[in-house]
Amino acid sequence: MGALVLFLLRTRVSLMLTLGSALVAVALDHAVRALERRRLRRGLAIAVVLAAVLLVFAGLLLLLVPPVVSQGRAFVDQAPELWRKLQHTPAFSALDRQLDFRSQLEKAGSSASGAVSPVLTAIGGVVSAAGGLLAFIFLAVFMLVFGRDLVAAALDTTPAEDRERYRRISDKIYRAIGGYLGGLAGICAVNATLTTTALAIAGLPFFLPLGILSGTSSLVPYAGPLVAGATITLVALATAGAWKALAVAAYFVLYGQLEGNVLAPLVFRRTVHVNPLITLLAILFLAELMGVMGAIVAVPAAAAAQIVVRELLETRREAREALVRPGPAGAAPP
Repeated sequence: MGALVLFLLRTRVSLMLTLGSALVAVALDHAVRALERRRLRRGLAIAVVLAAVLLVFAGLLLLLVPPVVSQGRAFVDQAPELWRKLQHTPAFSALDRQLDFRSQLEKAGSSASGAVSPVLTAIGGVVSAAGGLLAFIFLAVFMLVFGRDLVAAALDTTPAEDRERYRRISDKIYRAIGGYLGGLAGICAVNATLTTTALAIAGLPFFLPLGILSGTSSLVPYAGPLVAGATITLVALATAGAWKALAVAAYFVLYGQLEGNVLAPLVFRRTVHVNPLITLLAILFLAELMGVMGAIVAVPAAAAAQIVVRELLETRREAREALVRPGPAGAAPP
C-alpha cells in the first residue's frame, strides 16, 4: 500500500491526465451508446460522436476566439493600470491596514520572479500545455474505443459468484458519473451565458473572457463560483467603479442561489447523491493532491467511492442475515 501511494504521488501529472481522459471518455460513451441503441455500429457511432464534438468546438472557436483574444489582450495591456487603481480603492486600503496586503503580494511577486526567468517559464508552460492537451485528447479517444472491452475483460477474470456484483457496481458508477458530467456541462453553459450577458449589460469592458472564466469555475462545485465571483467583482471595481462592482457582486449572490438551490441539486441528487460536506472534503483533499484537476474529479471520485462502500455494506448485511437465518424445518444442527 505504501508503494502504491508513493507511486501515485510521483506520477500525479499522469494520474491527472488519466482521470480527466476517463471522465471525458465516459461522457462521450453515453452518446455513443445512445446511437448504438438506434442500431448504429459502435465504430461508426464513435466516429459520429467525435465528429460532432469536433464541429461544435470548431464553431465555438470561430465565434469566440477572436473577441476573447482581443479582449484578453486589452486586459493584459491594462492590467498594470487596473492594479494601480485597485490599490487606491477603500476596500484594498482596508485589507492593507489589517493584513499588510501590499507587502505580502510584493514578497510573493519578487520571489516568483527571482526564481526563474519569466520568459523561459512562459515558453515551458505553453509547450507543456500543448503536449498535455494532445496526450489528453489521444488518451480519451483510446479509452472511448478500447475502454469498454478492457472493463469487460477485467470483469471476466473475477470469480463467477462475485461477477454480477462487480458488474452492478461498475454500471452504477458509469451511470452516476455520466449523468453528473452531462449535468455539469449544462451548469457551466448556463453560468457562462448568464454571466456574460450580465457583465455585458453592466458595461464591463472584458465581459466575454470573464464570463467564460465564470462558466468554467462551475467545474469545481461550491468553491469555484465563489472564487470566480470575487475575482470578477474586483475586476469590475478596478474597471468600472464601486457601483458597478456592487451590481456585479449582487448578480453573483443571486446566481449563487440559482446554482446552489436549483441547478446543482438537480444534478447531484439525481446522479451522484453525495452529501455536500463530503463533496467539500473531497474537493479539499484532491485539490491538495492534484491541483485543479483534483478539484474537478473530486465529486465523481466521491460518488464512485460511495457506491463501492454501499455495495460492501450491503454484502456484509446479506452475509449476516444468512448466518442468523434459520435453516429448513427438521434440519439437524451442525
